[in-house]
Amino acid sequence: MPIDTHVHIDAPEFDADRDAMLCRARAVGIDGFVAPAVIAGGWSALAAIAAANPDVYPAFGLHPMYLAEHRPEHLAQLERRIADTPAVAVGECGLDLQIEGLDADTQRGYFIRQLAIAKVAGLPVIVHARRAVDAVIACVRKIGGVTGVIHSFPGSLEQARQLRDLGFRLGFGGPVTHERARRLREVVARIPLEQLLLETDAPDQPPATRRGQRNEPTSLLEVATTVATLRGIDRSRLLAAVDANARALFRIATVPTLGCKPLPFVPDGQPPDWTG
Repeated sequence: MPIDTHVHIDAPEFDADRDAMLCRARAVGIDGFVAPAVIAGGWSALAAIAAANPDVYPAFGLHPMYLAEHRPEHLAQLERRIADTPAVAVGECGLDLQIEGLDADTQRGYFIRQLAIAKVAGLPVIVHARRAVDAVIACVRKIGGVTGVIHSFPGSLEQARQLRDLGFRLGFGGPVTHERARRLREVVARIPLEQLLLETDAPDQPPATRRGQRNEPTSLLEVATTVATLRGIDRSRLLAAVDANARALFRIATVPTLGCKPLPFVPDGQPPDWTG
C-alpha cells in the first residue's frame, strides 16, 4: 500500500480525532504520511506530531496562501528548522496567482528563497502551483538543481513534460475522481508512471464519494482505484509504482508497521469502507 504524499496531519480539523484518523488510515493499509507545514507558527506542532508517530514524515515551509503571516526572518528560521528536525522536504511552498491580494512579487521572493534553501539542504520541494505552473517552472529553472513534486497538479501535458525534464513528479488526489475533470484525467492517464504520486491533501479536496465532507488519508484508495482505471492497469501495479516513486523522492527507506486493527480488504474498483 502507498504513502499519502500530501496530507495536513496538523490541521485543526483533525484536533478532535487525529489518532483515530491515523489509525483508520493504517488499518486500510496506508503506509505513511508526508505532512507539509504551511506557516512558521505551525512547525513545532507538526514536529511534535511526527515525533510521536514514526510513519508521519514532516516537511516545513511557507505556503503562498498565508503570505500575510510570513516574515523575512522566517526564512532563516526555516534553514535552522530543517537542520535541527528530520524533514523529508521543504514545503509546502510555491505560488498562488488565483487569490486576489496575494502580491505575486512577494510570493516569488519567498518561493525562490525556499527553493535555494532546499537546494543547499539536498531536499526536494513540495510545491503549490495554482494558476502558476509556468511561473513555478520559471523559478525552478532560475535556481536549478532542485527536484520535488507539484502537489495537486493542475497543468497540461506539455507542462508535465517540462516538469519531468526538471526532475519533478506530479501529485494527484481527490479531484481526479470527479468525472468532469476531463483534462486532469487525461494528464493522469498519459504521463509516465515514474512521474506519478498519489495524495489526499486531507482535510481538503475530498474524492467524489465524500463531496462536501472532511477528507481523510483513507481516500487514497479511491484515488488509486480511479488512477489505475484511467491508466488501464491493475491497482496493485499502480500502488507498487507510486510507493517506489514516493520513497525515491522523499528518501524513505523503510516504513514502520504500527498496530491498528485491519479493515476488510478493499477489492479493485470499490471505494474504501468509510465506517472503519
